[in-house]
Amino acid sequence: MSDDPLPPSSPTPAPGRPTVRTAAVIPAAGRGVRLGPGAPKALRALGGTPMLVHAVRAMADSRAVSLVVVVAPPDGAGEVKSLLDAHALPERTEVLVVPGGESRQESVKLGLDALPEGYDIVLVHDAARPLVPVDTVDAVIETVRDGAPAVVPALPLADTVKQVEPAAAPGGPEPVVATPDRSRLRAVQTPQGFDRATLVRAHETVTDDVTDDASMVERLGLTVVTVPGHEEAFKVTRPLDLVLAEAVLARRRLNDGF
Repeated sequence: MSDDPLPPSSPTPAPGRPTVRTAAVIPAAGRGVRLGPGAPKALRALGGTPMLVHAVRAMADSRAVSLVVVVAPPDGAGEVKSLLDAHALPERTEVLVVPGGESRQESVKLGLDALPEGYDIVLVHDAARPLVPVDTVDAVIETVRDGAPAVVPALPLADTVKQVEPAAAPGGPEPVVATPDRSRLRAVQTPQGFDRATLVRAHETVTDDVTDDASMVERLGLTVVTVPGHEEAFKVTRPLDLVLAEAVLARRRLNDGF
């Protein structure tokens, strides 16, 4: 790993297409309280390896990604760097660790600020989505290369969704006010991909608290498009998710030698 990486060469572009370098930012400063007591969520073990390492490898598996910026807890950058140094990562991909902020939004901004010049596409990926397949990563990158300012992988909803009024007291009944047409709804995943200039402008302009970076681009009045997500790109937030992730990883190792 390098603390001051230079952009390595990207894969040879298609004829007539200019070289475009891609970097990924992984905010990993959260505690993940819903997983229960213990290490920060990104450092929890999955198949004997920290989830963060799986997430970095998932980005580095794409030959288009030549730099991964990991945004660590504000007081834990050294620990995270040592952890990543202890695990084998693709040599073609540089990894940079920087301290994060108090919120996810602030951490992503700090990751963006750390990017060297020469990267035109930026992925933002949740450390808690350790098993996203490389085909999904590549589809996001390709769609940004084709001109979309912001791209998100997404899945159709399997369940009916209800819009409700908040309960009068925590845990109380919530009145249903509407049933949206689920055929027009999508569950959004990561990595989300962006034209770098667009994402930088979004973080400089939007100050409201938002749930993802694509929402910030929407606030600029720009169009965000979706590409097909993948069932294995689910977010590990609760103990049951860890059980499912272990099962997916075990199946991969059995079938693919992963």
